[in-house]
Amino acid sequence: MKNEQSLSPLQQQLRAARLERQAAGRDPALHAARQALKTFQAARLARTHADLLAAPDTRQAAEFFLEELYGAHDLSQRDTDLERIAPTMQRVLPADALQTITEAMQLDALAERLDTAMAQLLGSRFSEADYIQAYRRALTPDERARQLALVQALGDSLSQLVRVPMLSGTLALMRGPARLAGLGSLQQFLERGFSAFKRMNKPRDFVAAVTGRERLIMQRLYEGHPAPFDIS
Repeated sequence: MKNEQSLSPLQQQLRAARLERQAAGRDPALHAARQALKTFQAARLARTHADLLAAPDTRQAAEFFLEELYGAHDLSQRDTDLERIAPTMQRVLPADALQTITEAMQLDALAERLDTAMAQLLGSRFSEADYIQAYRRALTPDERARQLALVQALGDSLSQLVRVPMLSGTLALMRGPARLAGLGSLQQFLERGFSAFKRMNKPRDFVAAVTGRERLIMQRLYEGHPAPFDIS
């Protein structure tokens, strides 16, 4: 196995996310707490961004963010797929596409670490008030700001990526070989993100809406606002 110094930035982020998930999986109580936390956060995000989920122009992008980046479903197969194909991706993908995937995995690795920190305080049964208290205790504002900066960077990269000539055709051509190679989960992830952003008229406006709302909620949480999620 390669040591950490010999891994590419993409491989480093993939390994970090995978190890975080594997460590939690070995502790049944922590695993249950993390799943409960992810379910709570996904439901909260769906409420906050209900208009983006309902609008035809932004629905697919909102679903991609909520399910692929914040979802509670098992990502172990995607982890395996990505680590297997990472060296090939680095050879054949355009630099912009590789950067976007690396940013997605960097966000994933950070989110996993932050979720573990909160889950260790919350357990598998908690109220919204418990969540708010754990949010303030487990993580610093700088850590949360870093997470939102990565969301912003990923969204901006996807917005730029859909303008790369011929990339849509390249992904379509990869579909069959990826399925035969057992990389269908990875292919679905890549195509879903690309397609969701390509169909939007103003993808950067979508990214600004999501990150703007989340920054406001973060500020209200740390300021002790009595209803931090009520920003409508």
